[in-house]
Amino acid sequence: MRDHDFPAPQRRGRGKSRFDDDEPDFLKRGRHTPPTLTDPDAEPEAEDAWSSWDQAVHGPEPHPDWLVTELAARDTELGVLKTGKEADVHLVRRAVPGTDRGCLLAVKRYRDAQHRLFHRDAGYLEGRRVRRSREMRAMAGRTAFGRQMIAGQWAAAEFAALSQLWEIGAASGRIAVPYPVQLLGTELMLEFVGDAEAGEAAPRLAQVRPDDDDELRDLWDQLVEALAVLARAGYAHGDLSPYNLLVHAGRLVMIDLPQVVDVVANPQGADFLARDVRVVAAWFTARGMPATVTDPAALTEALLREAGIR
Repeated sequence: MRDHDFPAPQRRGRGKSRFDDDEPDFLKRGRHTPPTLTDPDAEPEAEDAWSSWDQAVHGPEPHPDWLVTELAARDTELGVLKTGKEADVHLVRRAVPGTDRGCLLAVKRYRDAQHRLFHRDAGYLEGRRVRRSREMRAMAGRTAFGRQMIAGQWAAAEFAALSQLWEIGAASGRIAVPYPVQLLGTELMLEFVGDAEAGEAAPRLAQVRPDDDDELRDLWDQLVEALAVLARAGYAHGDLSPYNLLVHAGRLVMIDLPQVVDVVANPQGADFLARDVRVVAAWFTARGMPATVTDPAALTEALLREAGIR
């Protein structure tokens, strides 16, 4: 790829000190036992609940065929996929009892007001606004109410970004993100990306060891395309690393976008974008990609032009 032009896609069927800050606990332990899938016809356990579909904000239409939207469905908790500083991700099966209608969902639950939220949230929140001065004061003062407001902003920002990027990806094929199923308060339900039969999530890019240079280059090209789509939409991921990129069926899938940054409205937008590029470029360079291809400065400049701020 020359001068970081962004061609139409052509698909084929941190050393530790730099990249493992956000590594999930089960990866650090080197083992993970997937949750056991349960029979949707069984009597509901205490943790089961009726589907909350009718109470939530829904993802883009048309809804995917695999998605269960029937109000008679039950949501069954199957276990924790990932724990983090700001949110935990749970595996949930939504199924209609007595039928073969069911799907797996990844449910991201942001921590409540009693827990510590994003330790760098001030920078990310620049460029975002709420209308009521009381809410702005509460957020600025980090009161209990303000922290809950911030948690709601993270969930809403991620849902909005995923919805927009899903629609772009569905039309162009140039970016892949999980389908945002629904938003209810500070709980975000997403498409489960991985092996639904086993309940195993797709590996993160950090876990992948490409078989050859062609596979590595294909993943890099997919990443550059995705970053270009983000930039044209006015976004930087804000916290991009090999741990929030999944590889599923040869496709790079971008996840974890609560801190998505408006590169135009946020005074630090260009800096966030540049940091995203440096982190992921370093991973590819460490795996053998030529530095002339992964040049972070050149790619950052190209993306800023895509965003219209150069």
